[in-house]
Amino acid sequence: MPWRYRLESRQLRYFVTVARERNFTRAAEKLHIAQPPLSRQIQALEEEFGVALFDRGSRPLALTDAGKLLFDQAVQVLDRMDEMKAMVKRLLEAEKPRFSIGFVASTLYGYLPEVIRRYRAARPGVELSLQEMTTMEQIAALKEGRIDVGFGRIPFNDATIERTLLRNEKLCVALPLMHPLASRIGSLRLEELAGDALVVYPKAPRPSYADQVLALFRERGLRPALVHEVRELQTALGLVAAESGVCLVPASVERLRRDNVVYRPLDEAGAVSPIIMSTRKGDKSPEIGLVLRLVKDMYRKEGITFGA
Repeated sequence: MPWRYRLESRQLRYFVTVARERNFTRAAEKLHIAQPPLSRQIQALEEEFGVALFDRGSRPLALTDAGKLLFDQAVQVLDRMDEMKAMVKRLLEAEKPRFSIGFVASTLYGYLPEVIRRYRAARPGVELSLQEMTTMEQIAALKEGRIDVGFGRIPFNDATIERTLLRNEKLCVALPLMHPLASRIGSLRLEELAGDALVVYPKAPRPSYADQVLALFRERGLRPALVHEVRELQTALGLVAAESGVCLVPASVERLRRDNVVYRPLDEAGAVSPIIMSTRKGDKSPEIGLVLRLVKDMYRKEGITFGA
């Protein structure tokens, strides 16, 4: 856009603002410029048209007949320019590819953040959206097209959704710092925790990770002394820190250091939480393929067996 056209567009905006405010000082304040430059721009516009646009002897400031004519036309021109800018912006946004990922909070303590970082580096032109949601919320979001891929922990069957097991993550025990078992160096067994209050999450919707944890106790004929159901992981760890119970969490959560909470390995067969990547069945998006390749590459680097 030529420099002169930009100057004329700016002059028109300055002129319209002065005409509406009927005062150079207020107009300058609204435009966030000093009054002298504003006055010079209006004067230059008057010289361009060869006519006075304001009756400077009136209080408040009034438009001349020529000024009234120009004001009506200037408003239409500026409105049309704003419409064109909005149209171009919408066109650019429509052409910009988008990719949306849903995830359960606990996956952020594993390798998902690095996958996201590498995806951004590989696809700088893609607008990436990240949404925290439970596994079941991800299913609905996939069907409605609100996300393109979901990372969750709950196995489920749905004919319209394709699930890929990335890996089974071991569980560990989050204990209060002063818990009798906190000084134990080795692994713990579930039977040693049966006398404690158990904190599980999320409280809703169900089924959820909470049901996986409760099933581990039930399958062994164990029953926690008390069960506290809370909405999220952070709240669960807060209750552990407050000595209100113990909590089974994915091993990667151990990276989340919290005062008055210690983590110990869990020695139980099947005490794992799957990490499952969900997509719409038949979706051949290259972005989904890229994400899966990034996960596999990272697992190879970290010595993690994919799908096990």
